Amino acid sequence: MNLNRRELLTMMGAAAFAQPSTGGSIFEIVPASRSGITWVHDNGKSVKRWLPESMCSGCAFLDYDNDGWMDILLVNTGPSEFYHPATSRHNALYRNNRNGTFTDVTKQAGLEAARWGEGVAVGDFNGDGYPDLYFTCYGDNVLYRNNRDGTFTDVTKRAGVAKGGWSTSAVWFDYDNDGRLDLFVCGFVDYGGPNPKTCGSDELNKYSYCIPTIFEPRLSALYHNNGDGTFTEVGHLTDIGKNLGKAHGVVATDINNDGLMDLFVANDTVPNFLYVNRGGGKFEEMGIQAGVAYNTDGQARSGMGVDSADFDNDGLEDLFVANINGERFCLYHNDGNETFTDRADETGIGKETFYLSGWGLKFFDYDNDGNVDLFLANGHPNDMVDVLLRDVTWAEPMLLYHNNDGKSWANVSSQGGPAFHQHWPARGLAIGDFDNDGGVDVLINNSGAAPLLLHNEVGRRNNWLGLRLIGTTANTDAVGARVIWGFDGVKRSRLKVGGGSYLSSHDPRMVLGIGQAKKLDYLEVRWPLPSKRVDRFTSLPLNRYITIREGKGIV
Repeated sequence: MNLNRRELLTMMGAAAFAQPSTGGSIFEIVPASRSGITWVHDNGKSVKRWLPESMCSGCAFLDYDNDGWMDILLVNTGPSEFYHPATSRHNALYRNNRNGTFTDVTKQAGLEAARWGEGVAVGDFNGDGYPDLYFTCYGDNVLYRNNRDGTFTDVTKRAGVAKGGWSTSAVWFDYDNDGRLDLFVCGFVDYGGPNPKTCGSDELNKYSYCIPTIFEPRLSALYHNNGDGTFTEVGHLTDIGKNLGKAHGVVATDINNDGLMDLFVANDTVPNFLYVNRGGGKFEEMGIQAGVAYNTDGQARSGMGVDSADFDNDGLEDLFVANINGERFCLYHNDGNETFTDRADETGIGKETFYLSGWGLKFFDYDNDGNVDLFLANGHPNDMVDVLLRDVTWAEPMLLYHNNDGKSWANVSSQGGPAFHQHWPARGLAIGDFDNDGGVDVLINNSGAAPLLLHNEVGRRNNWLGLRLIGTTANTDAVGARVIWGFDGVKRSRLKVGGGSYLSSHDPRMVLGIGQAKKLDYLEVRWPLPSKRVDRFTSLPLNRYITIREGKGIV
């Protein structure tokens, strides 16, 4: 189904959807008429088609007011040297009303400042128990400290994390295991100035979004948290400062189980990076040696969204990266010894993504059977592609894959619900359980259109336990913690990764699925360093959320 822009905007508007059906769909669309989320993304689309218009924006699930319910944040564009909107453009923060509806509190929260936003990374950088916000932008980035009263304060200047240029995804994680969250920021291309490049015809006034190959790459940044509200850029002291890239997505994970968080970075038209954390503040770039830099023909692809999880339950963290049409997406199996094998083709994912361009994506257990599944949100970056190529469209279908006990993947998109039978200009994707029913929901920010909120209809049909982990010696957000649980003789393990997807942040809680088992046999939390603590629990409740504080048990 090919839709023009007006048809898409109408289809995605609040009036387009009736109440969800009671059928067998996995996800149902929550219409704006019910959620109260009336904000619409502005991609700043212009005749000259400046490249940043094609790649924004992100979104997040977060609990900004610490009431135990996930709120929603949506990132928007704003003024720049090539865009001068007649009316104000700003991000949107929606407070969860705990009844399936949301209220716009952007102004009250102090987040109305207009800028060309790209993404958002959510993390408690000062350890006060409240999530802070780092917005990546075309231009200077912005760090907002949560004031713990429903408002935020811009502390960018004092913190020293503006970066500048064009930043895309970012991730909070504790690279040096000192108990404080550090910050990695993806640098995209060198763009802008008095005469930004355009692609197309001046004479015919027909422009198309440029392919990033014509732009120079930039460095990403690693900011060390000094513990006093300031940060020091330390990427230049390691391989991060030696490798120019065109970074889109990043996930912090532990590929070799050494307790040190590594970084997988997706690059557009240049090789992907795998920064393996060697301790002592040093990262070694291992993308080529690990087999994740190029395709099997030795060609760089257009990496965009990324994630990491142990999809086959062998105790090793695997990787995923989405690419542009004609390149296939990559499902990298961790073979041990810091090497990977792309299994996308043998699983069918390669063939089924050949004509798609992927952005937001996430591994998560949508049906709570104990295995991580895979959600892919897609959309071509060039809205002229419908007339330029056959079989490729600007708005594209989403894909949903069910993990069959780590042995195979089943494309269950046809059962996904009404949203999977439509095409979307998707960009950022975040996951989170906004109604606390145990089914992990999905939020997608669509380019130049209304966001898409999907309610999980099947997660609550299996048994589950939701965890909020709070570190004390370890970082407050417990990024890097490993959770192990058992049920009916089955053992499962999950690492709490940092970031993942594209330009977006996720519900910080973990939902552990146990299928139809009547109880959890045990739960073990291995806290990240510098903590050496392992907390173990039995006789746990089911089908509810609990909070575990390091060394204090359930609180």
